[in-house]
Amino acid sequence: MSIDSSARVDPTARIDDAAEIGADVVIGPWCIVGPGVSIGAGSVLRSHVVIPGNSRIGAGNRFFQFCSIGEVPQDKKYRGEETWLEIGDGNTFREGATVHRGTGNGGGLTRIGSRNLLMAYAHVAHDCVLGDDIVCANNVGLCGHVTIGDHAILGGYAGVNQFLRIGAHSMVGGLTHVVNDVPAFFIVSGQPATARGVNAIGMKRRGFSPADLELMKKAFKILHLRNLTVQEAIPQIRALDEQSEVLGELIESVESPCKGLHR
Repeated sequence: MSIDSSARVDPTARIDDAAEIGADVVIGPWCIVGPGVSIGAGSVLRSHVVIPGNSRIGAGNRFFQFCSIGEVPQDKKYRGEETWLEIGDGNTFREGATVHRGTGNGGGLTRIGSRNLLMAYAHVAHDCVLGDDIVCANNVGLCGHVTIGDHAILGGYAGVNQFLRIGAHSMVGGLTHVVNDVPAFFIVSGQPATARGVNAIGMKRRGFSPADLELMKKAFKILHLRNLTVQEAIPQIRALDEQSEVLGELIESVESPCKGLHR
């Protein structure tokens, strides 16, 4: 066991001899930290947090009560092979959030970036890849092999099927069942899930220019209102401004959808 001298561990917590606890980490009552777990400096486990094994956790993360982090995947193909969970810095996992390790068939790794917020009872399944600055509201459920781009927001009780991609800067409305990819910068909501428009508020909050926003609105009309196939729409979107970074990011998110696009 390697526990930094500045760490504070409640006497009721159970820390495996093969765990590594960094500087100024706080581990509260009744937490369990298993073998192969490393916890970076300044992270806090409030109480009753379980991290059973094979999890590399960065600095400044907060885990509220009853989180289950780095548990084995809920996948019938999993046969006990060594897999991992990696978490970046500055994330917040609220009450009852659950995150599972990867599977051998899926590359062996679930990865979560930095500064994400997973609200109460959100679930991240095996082999998911989350970028940075993402918000998953209460009870969001991600099936296996889901990829989410930076700054995406998923509303409460949204559910995402396996092997899908949620584009950067997009927004998924609450109670939405996502069964296709979500393009970057767009809002998808409803039953059935439908693209509703551009995430204009999100773009403004993150400092995109009015010109970028206008380009994205024009791209939305091309992709969703002209009855074109995706392959027909892409050249028209690119022609709006071939140098635009935001249009490039949008095009990248729609060029090769895993299971089609929400349109």
